[in-house]
Amino acid sequence: MEDTQDLSTADVIVIGGGTGGYSTALRAAALGLDVVLVERDKVGGTCLHRGCIPSKAMLHAAELVDGIAEARERWGVKASLDAVDWPALVATRDDIVTRNHRGVEAHLAHAGVQVVRGSARLTGPRTVRVQGPDGELPPGERDLAARRGIVLATGSRPRTLPGLEPDGRRVVTSDDALFAPGLPASVLVLGGGAIGVEYASFHRSMGAEVTLVEAADRLVPLEDVDVSRHLTRGLKKRGIDVQAGARLLDAELLEDGVRARVRTARGETRTVEVERLLVAVGRAPVTDGLDLAAAGLATDARGFVEPADWGRLVTPVGGVHVVGDLLPPPSLGLAHASFAEGLLVAEALAGVASVPVDYAAVPRVTYSSPQTAAVGLSEAEARARGYEVDVNTMPLTAVAKGMVHGQGGMVKVVAEAGDGQVLGVHLVGPHVSEMIAESQLIVGWDAYPSDVARHIHPHPTLSEAVGETFLTLAGRGLHQQ
Repeated sequence: MEDTQDLSTADVIVIGGGTGGYSTALRAAALGLDVVLVERDKVGGTCLHRGCIPSKAMLHAAELVDGIAEARERWGVKASLDAVDWPALVATRDDIVTRNHRGVEAHLAHAGVQVVRGSARLTGPRTVRVQGPDGELPPGERDLAARRGIVLATGSRPRTLPGLEPDGRRVVTSDDALFAPGLPASVLVLGGGAIGVEYASFHRSMGAEVTLVEAADRLVPLEDVDVSRHLTRGLKKRGIDVQAGARLLDAELLEDGVRARVRTARGETRTVEVERLLVAVGRAPVTDGLDLAAAGLATDARGFVEPADWGRLVTPVGGVHVVGDLLPPPSLGLAHASFAEGLLVAEALAGVASVPVDYAAVPRVTYSSPQTAAVGLSEAEARARGYEVDVNTMPLTAVAKGMVHGQGGMVKVVAEAGDGQVLGVHLVGPHVSEMIAESQLIVGWDAYPSDVARHIHPHPTLSEAVGETFLTLAGRGLHQQ
């Protein structure tokens, strides 16, 4: 360890103020540690400023637009939509982000976390050099040293495609799609994972013609195949042109849009001309400028920082921990997973016993219309791991509240055969993001269907379908054989 005599010291230095970083800082401070948090932009990170929060605000607006159409066409409510006031929508979205940002800053200040603005790079396994923001005082660099450890929480950025550089207007990533000018009349979305599906859903609600292209043979390919099937059916019903098993051949920038050639799953070449092309082909961990080598660290071939001990998320260099998007699978790159990782690392640094993150019990949600939500193993994953399984699937329209919503969807439960442990729960339909927490507890606590079947679900609700699915697996179902 280098000489730290002239360095500012703290118990913990956190590099990056996103969900993983600020949760680490808050928990460490609550445990009595002296914490410095270094952030080169704004605390809250991608999730708060360019991802989870602003995108879900916009998806809520999209749900309101869809509700007007449903009111008129299905329920006889003589409602009409004059127009979407884009500046007003943006102002509301930004107000929500701003209030959340101020809340995070206030929490950090109240906890006694010292927030330092600037770009950090490692100078050793326990030392950091911070370059202040350009044009701001005080100028120059500041050296910091950590008595207990450094936490890397620098997040991720959208992946791009060679030869298709974003310009913020015609070609955009998921980060800058939120800030692109106005609402386009047509969009080609590349990538059928959660982010791509959400943006395809949003733009369709706002009246755009949408083509959704996914290279894998189905949408949300990491989810259960029945989830993909029901989601695809719902999106197609809304008029989205879903092209799974398809690839972008090339794209030409036009004055007011993009002309792209797509090879479909059938081997046909289609030309699609749109106002905007949205690239949603995944995210890459951000480590540039960190100088990991100065601390004796390196990334793997995919750019991730692999921990030596997943139970404490500590790297091969003792005292350097990692959370959030820098972690490789089984970490999921989800904000709520990074919260749990931050708590774990803070407790490890404080010497407090903690339970490792159970990634199998972390829920996964796609906030499109219809929504998807899942936790645990898919049917294929369970069988591949050698489980003999019982599977039960129930359509949401089998319960009255599902008929009221009229969007279709399903509940699917995967359990070990013979009333064994519940391995996975998979949902598609309206508002299922608000229903998955129960299933997280079921999977996380290794419950059996008979355990769940004892508990009464309220009527009439969508959650009845979850209860009935478990009743059937436990041999007590009323509406299924």
